[in-house]
Order: sequence, then C-alpha cells, then structure tokens
Amino acid sequence: MMDTCRQKQAFLVCGTHSGCGKTTISLGLLAALKARGLAVQPFKVGPDFIDPGLHTRIAGAQSRNLDGWMTGKEWNERLFGRLMAEADAGLIEGVMGLFDGRDGQTESGSSAEMAKWLGVPAVLVVDARSMARSAAALVYGFVHFDPALRFAGVIFNRVGGEKHLAYLKEAMSSSCPEIAVLGGIPREEAVSIPERHLGLVTAEELKLDSAWQDRLAALLEKHLDIDLLLEKTRYCPVGDLQEMSHAKSRRREEKSREAEIAVARDAAYCFYYPDNLELLERAGARLHFFSPLAGEGLPENCSGAYLGGGYPELFAEAISRNSAFLDSLRERAGRGMPIYAECGGLMTLGRFIETREGERRTMAGILPFGTRMLGRLRALGYTEAVLRRSCLLGEPGGVIRGHEFHYSEIVEEAADPSLEFAYEIHGRKEEVPRLEGYQAGSVLASYVHLHWGSAPQSAERFAWQCARWAEGR
Repeated sequence: MMDTCRQKQAFLVCGTHSGCGKTTISLGLLAALKARGLAVQPFKVGPDFIDPGLHTRIAGAQSRNLDGWMTGKEWNERLFGRLMAEADAGLIEGVMGLFDGRDGQTESGSSAEMAKWLGVPAVLVVDARSMARSAAALVYGFVHFDPALRFAGVIFNRVGGEKHLAYLKEAMSSSCPEIAVLGGIPREEAVSIPERHLGLVTAEELKLDSAWQDRLAALLEKHLDIDLLLEKTRYCPVGDLQEMSHAKSRRREEKSREAEIAVARDAAYCFYYPDNLELLERAGARLHFFSPLAGEGLPENCSGAYLGGGYPELFAEAISRNSAFLDSLRERAGRGMPIYAECGGLMTLGRFIETREGERRTMAGILPFGTRMLGRLRALGYTEAVLRRSCLLGEPGGVIRGHEFHYSEIVEEAADPSLEFAYEIHGRKEEVPRLEGYQAGSVLASYVHLHWGSAPQSAERFAWQCARWAEGR
C-alpha cells in the first residue's frame, strides 16, 4: 500500500466561481502531466458533457463524470477507485464554484462533497484580475468555510505580471501561510477556449492539436510549481483497486450479447455519459456507433437505437437531407423497435427543428410536435424522473436522476391519442411536478439527460427490451 501511495497522485481543480479559468488550467495540467510521462485519468464533477470531451482529447483517456446528487457516494467511490487502479494520477475538474451544488443549504452535488468522499485535496483557482490583498481574503474564506476539506494549494489566474504575483504572495504569506501558492498564470489569449450556447465548443470541433497542447503545457510548467503540486497530492487509495479493476470484465462475461443497439455519435449527437454506454454493455448489449452527419442510417441488424443530445440544430439542414437516417427511424419505429432519445435526439424525432434564424428543417416526424431554438436558456438544473407507466426504462414507481440543459422548446403540438407521458419530473422542492417523457409506441424521448448510474436497472431494462424485440423479429 505504501508503494501505491508514493506512485499515485489525485486532486480536485476547483474554482471560486464559473469562468475563473479552471477548465483551461485543468487541460494545461493534463497536458503537462502527460508530457512528464504520467498516465492521467481525468474526471469532471457534475452533469457535463463538454469538459469531459476536452479532457479525453488531451489525456488520451476517457474522462468520466462524478456526481454526488445523481449517483451517490458508493457509485462515485467505486468508479474513481476502479479507474485509478490503472492510472498514475487522477485529475478531477470541479463544477461551478467549489461549494456550489444542487441547493444553497447543503453540499449535495458540489465539488467539495466529492473531494471529501474520495479523500483528495483541492487546488483552488482564483481569478486575480484587479485584486491584490483581497485575493488572500477570498482564499481565507474558502479554506475556512469547511474545515473537513483539505487544500493542496492555490493557483492565481490571469495575473498582470511578476509584480502583481508578488503582491498576491505577500498577502497569502501574511493571511493564509498554511496554503501553498502554486503559481500565477498570466493572461494568455493564445490558449483560450471559445464558447457557445451549451457551454464550451466540443472537442470534436476544436483543433486541440499537439502544438496547442505543447503551448499550454509549457505555459503551466513555466508559471506553476508542478513538482510541489505532485508532492502535496499523493493519493493513498482505500480498498483493493486491482479487484475493482477486474470486477467489470467479470460482470460482462456473465452476460450474453443479445441486444444490438445503434448509437448515433458525431458532432450533432455527442452528449452521452460513458457510464450509460458501459452499463448497456454490462447488460449484454453490443453497441454499434454510426454517424447521421456522414449520411448513415440505422445499421440493418440493430434491435434498438439510442439518440443522445448534442447540437442537431447546428446541423439541421444536413440531418434533414439524410433520408437514410430519417427513413430508417420511421421504419423501425413503425415495426416497434425500441428507440430511446434525449434532448437533441428528441428534437430529431419531432416534426421539425426551427433554427435561431427562423428556418424550419424537417425531421423524422415520429413525435407529433416540432421544436424551436430560443435566444435564451429554456431549462437548467437537476431533475428526478419518476416513472408513471411501464416504459423502455422500467416500471411505474421507478426513479432515475438526471439533468436538463437546453435552449429549445416544444411548439405546434398536434393531437395524438397514442402519445403518453412516461415521467413525472421533480425539480427543486418548490417546483410543481410536471409530466414529461414522451412515449409513442416503442419510442421514448425526453429533454432530460438521465444518468443510469442512479438506477442501473434502467440500462438492463432497455437492453432487455431490445433483445426481446430481436427475438420476435
């Protein structure tokens, strides 16, 4: 165990607020640690699809979501331990501000909660623009807000130069001498990341080439004491990590591969929790990835389909021209094949997508409504789906947790007696529950991105439904 402690590091990169630079610094640390020859396993706290894609591109290892509210302590501990068994270091990027979570009264869903569960220290990123001694006051407040949370140090971002950093170090030495200043990153537009309405631009669109990664790694090596960071973030795992590592493969061997599930995956359909896909495989499904943007339709031999979220509105014209894709959806839905869709997938199953420019692009027309893009956020937050009726994911009374984040809304709903609501959605405690989860025959679609780690039996149910359809076909 002592050798493991010396060889591994793990830490949380957190911030005082969203936009302080923790994503860029996380990517830089991933690049710098990888350049040092370390196998780094990235993680992201919270319901996020964009940042994990960026992590994966830099680290060369699939980033995974950790979420205290959606999946609970045991799920996160097991996932973290299993993946750390095969890594030299673990980097966890936090969500929003360090203590921000589902509500203002508890730490549920926060980065701080996750760091304490996993026993890793926090590295606090502070945007130091236009601050000197006040930055120390800010750090002092964060450090003393929760005595149970450990800190490995602070990184000041967007510093104005060496003199500015010297002021910040002086303030810290007099007010928070126990917290190491790991360095100060200057403003550097050459490595900034552009944004769009669902957050940062996806990894598929960004050219995070080796030259960009080298610049970012060099920037952090120059301005941070990475050796000190590694010294202060040694990770002593709890339990037998190698046993956790092998548990997954044993469970897969116990299942037979009966369900053949088509998964749309490209720049238009890119929002999937890796855990959901892994759970389908553990349930005996074989996944077939295809690209609607490349002109592909559903694979001929598939017995189910999974359409994730993403940016179908940006590619609505190309999708509307792909008759092989839309026709195959209609044909399989007509034959009763299970089709599950989330957010962007739901938009695709509707009659049309109306873009921000007011152009309407025809979609599959399986659901009796269209969707329209808005110039403002339509829904954001954690949600809990309580199943009202038997559906692809379970039986009445089942509970699955997830989140909503979209800029579109449903419009021009047409009367259709076959359309049913499979979910009762519970958001914040003061909100009135509402009906969602549009069920039409063998199709189930929703705006909610569900994390099946909150109810693994949902993945088993979907795989079973697909396998049963294949047997009857």
